[in-house]
Amino acid sequence: MLRSTMGTPRDEARAAVLRALSRVAPLPEKLAEVARALQRLPRHTGVYLYVLRGDFLELEAHAGRDTDHVRIPIGRGICGLSARTKSTVVVDDVSSDPRYLACNLETRSEIVVPVLRGERYLAQIDVDSDHPAAFGGGDRAFLEEVAALLEPAFP
Repeated sequence: MLRSTMGTPRDEARAAVLRALSRVAPLPEKLAEVARALQRLPRHTGVYLYVLRGDFLELEAHAGRDTDHVRIPIGRGICGLSARTKSTVVVDDVSSDPRYLACNLETRSEIVVPVLRGERYLAQIDVDSDHPAAFGGGDRAFLEEVAALLEPAFP
């Protein structure tokens, strides 16, 4: 019997993230690779990597659907809430959350994970899904691990 040498989708995504971060390349290129790696995971329709600049989150890279939300004030929407509270935010049903800034009609759930250095908010991983309640504890733990891997890449 042959055993697969492939890991789980998360193992493969983690390896791709580590490869991207180890490259000698500008940060936006590394983040674009990270977004593509995360977008390949099941139920990840769109992955958006925002960087905090002043009082705004600015879209640095993404994979999946485009978004008009390229600059979000702290405190606005789910992304802005994460920046204000410096915490992960999971929304199982975006249609029932008045804070949600609609990117497209197909999105049903969202998770936003901060990239922190101590108490300093550097950036965030924002993942949309077309499936309701798409993000469980395992997804949260994995994305928080990826956020920790991303932290040293930021100035």
